[in-house]
Amino acid sequence: MAERIPSQFIDELLSRVDIVDIIDGRVPLKKAGKNLHACCPFHNEKTPSFTVSPDKQFYHCFGCGAHGTAIGFLMEYDQLSFPEAIQELADLAGMQIPVTQQAALLPARQNLYELMDKVSRYYVHQLQNHAQRQPFQEYIEQRGLTADTVAAFDIGMAPDGWDNVLRTFGTSQQRQEQLLEAGLLIKNEKGHNYDRFRQRLMFPIRDRRGRVIAFGGRVIDADGTPKYLNSPETPIFHKGQELYGLYQARKANRRLERIIIVEGYMDVIALAQFGITNAVATLGTATTQDHLRQLVRSAPEIVFCFDGDRAGKEAAWRAVENAMPILGGNFELKFMFLPEGQDPDSMIREQGVDSFSQLIRQAQSYSDFFFTTLLSRVDRQSMDGRARLVELTKPYLRQIPAGLYRDMLEQQLAEHTKTSLQMLSKHLDKPVTAIKPRPAQQSAMTPVRMAVMILLQYPQLSERVRDIEKLHTLDVPGLAIFIQLLEIMHQHPHLKTAQLLERWRDSQHAQSLEKLAAQPLNLSAEQLEHELVGIVEQLKKQARDERLAYLMSKPLSQLSEAEKLEVRSFK
Repeated sequence: MAERIPSQFIDELLSRVDIVDIIDGRVPLKKAGKNLHACCPFHNEKTPSFTVSPDKQFYHCFGCGAHGTAIGFLMEYDQLSFPEAIQELADLAGMQIPVTQQAALLPARQNLYELMDKVSRYYVHQLQNHAQRQPFQEYIEQRGLTADTVAAFDIGMAPDGWDNVLRTFGTSQQRQEQLLEAGLLIKNEKGHNYDRFRQRLMFPIRDRRGRVIAFGGRVIDADGTPKYLNSPETPIFHKGQELYGLYQARKANRRLERIIIVEGYMDVIALAQFGITNAVATLGTATTQDHLRQLVRSAPEIVFCFDGDRAGKEAAWRAVENAMPILGGNFELKFMFLPEGQDPDSMIREQGVDSFSQLIRQAQSYSDFFFTTLLSRVDRQSMDGRARLVELTKPYLRQIPAGLYRDMLEQQLAEHTKTSLQMLSKHLDKPVTAIKPRPAQQSAMTPVRMAVMILLQYPQLSERVRDIEKLHTLDVPGLAIFIQLLEIMHQHPHLKTAQLLERWRDSQHAQSLEKLAAQPLNLSAEQLEHELVGIVEQLKKQARDERLAYLMSKPLSQLSEAEKLEVRSFK
């Protein structure tokens, strides 16, 4: 897809955005000399090894090796495709992607986003103007929602009737196909289309960028079923990856220190109305690993909020199990349980913000809830019960990544079972850890590799290297890349490291070049200039020597007049 967007546009885009702003808005950075650093968002660490270079417009983690440009960061951190990352940066920079290219940026998806936005505004308009709006407005009033809250979450109304959306937006066969693809219509057995959402209060579901990707509809009649109806899976909506309210939470809080996971839309909305603007809800599913990965990138503390009954405890345990493969990072998972018969909406209205906030502060840590639950299944006073606790715990520990957190859980298990960690470790399965291949003979730092590395990190030095035509005759590994880099830099002397790397994104050499761009150069700019010029002079000498050896290997009678003159020029 990258080749469909002109490289000149990407150059200009990267010159207008600052990678520091892009990353700092998601991962708080601190000054460290001429660069900035933070704990890496892509692996678990307590000591910062993630570095961002304003000069290179490039990030690199010395711990896990993650590296790239602002485009690459958005693709990895926000899980965007390349075109989506380009669009995100273009929106920030106030730039328009060339029209001929914009059509290539996932046209089908773009049309769906635009359609969903129009339908969302249609539902809002119906709530404000439809002849049947009164019961919906009375329901909203009964739930205690203010006009500002309704507007903030774009709550709307799907009127009664089988074809309101169909008639309004399905004006052609193509538009009806789009409505079907977006999950707004259903096709019956006879091939007739009808509206999915009818006589429901409508809640638009937004992705991280604020685009409407789906809807949730709630009946207002106590006898209506199902109580909540969500959009089906579509090309732009995957319920196991999306969270209701996350966009609004990030919009309301520049720095999210904590996120509360609740059960439904109304809980998120009610909490927001009372000033708790950091709540999100899953969309009819248990909290998945995709949800959790997204959440821990947004805040260092995640609090699961459940009802205090048996169903709530069972739901909490499912969250415990789903979280195991990602445990051990620079984040905390906690569990809070509401009084029986209460949900976040009812509790905050009846008992107030302070009581609800107190429960949040008293939330159980992951490890406490984990062991409290397992201990409730055994008799910890007997040796038999403690032995059973080990057997109950083993399959769960097996799912937790090796590291300090797992070691600490094993230590806690040893304390609960009144045994030593040394004895316990004999009976615990060791976690499977990925075998890292030996730094497979890390490529030697040849002169050409060094020259490429200098050029990537100090593009301005390309002006010191000219007259390289004769280097084309050399058969030296990496020289073709070096020459191509030089040619690009001579044509576009303003390019920085990030822009150069983006020009190689689809090349087989992209990864190698990114590693060279990230590798530290412990020399001054003056020393690097001297090193680069020296390498090029050595290559020129090698080219001259090889050319002379070739000419001298031919009989004099076979040399042309031009070649004879060339031989004499070497002397």
